[in-house]
Amino acid sequence: MENKKQEPDWDRSNNVESVPSFEEFRIFKKKIASLINLDLNSYKNIQMERRIVSLMNQNNIANLANYYDLLKKFPNQLNAYINMLTINVTEFFRNPVTFIELEKVFIPELLQKNTRLKIWSSGCSIGAEIYSIAMMFDKLGILDKCELVASDFDKNVINKAKLGIYSKLEIGNLPPEYMNYFQEIDTNTEKFQIAPKLTSKITFQYQDLLDSEFESDFNLILCRNVVIYFTEEAKDRLYQKFYNSLKTGGILFVGSTDWINNHKDLGFNIRSSFFYQK
Repeated sequence: MENKKQEPDWDRSNNVESVPSFEEFRIFKKKIASLINLDLNSYKNIQMERRIVSLMNQNNIANLANYYDLLKKFPNQLNAYINMLTINVTEFFRNPVTFIELEKVFIPELLQKNTRLKIWSSGCSIGAEIYSIAMMFDKLGILDKCELVASDFDKNVINKAKLGIYSKLEIGNLPPEYMNYFQEIDTNTEKFQIAPKLTSKITFQYQDLLDSEFESDFNLILCRNVVIYFTEEAKDRLYQKFYNSLKTGGILFVGSTDWINNHKDLGFNIRSSFFYQK
């Protein structure tokens, strides 16, 4: 656990009239954790405090007690707070080179030893990642051989992912070969619906990664750019849980910010910069 007595390494000057003390942050985290059912002690204090203060400034809130009252009273403000915690920055085929490596190297390897594949997108946000996998697998002709699961702590993004409706901006970087999976449903707002045959293949779940039991026997787990604000202790716990949920030979696919320094201690073999194997 981080030493709460140490001064955080960031400029605490801001528009808030009275800068929250460490004790005020401790009380706030305890109260808000019971409101959203999430243990905030697994998040790095520095980044979380900075983002909380930013939200307070946006709402002209002078202290954490008043900010908590605002979150408790107005669901839209609570949703904004949850979005701050869960980041929700994503896109289809994010870091395309890594998806090419997945398609050309690791999927063929997994299929050599398994007749069916079980895949989990953890921290799936609005669904762009798991739909990228579904499109790739359909193109390869193996979608019917797969079980696809996606989860996130933010119920709002889970609901959006289930709908499978995206703006022109959200699919703007999609490789041309996958555009046929989207149909424009509103020319005025430029909204596009992803193919129902993909949405029907995915099970979306609400899940707190740090405080829940995981399913087992996954061949592939994706956890990309999710853990950036977790403490090192929380990351280790999560990666160990992922390891335990993978089948022998299974792959953990991480993001560009998620290098696992102690992968050997956790039991993983590193196959390349973004792929770790059990």
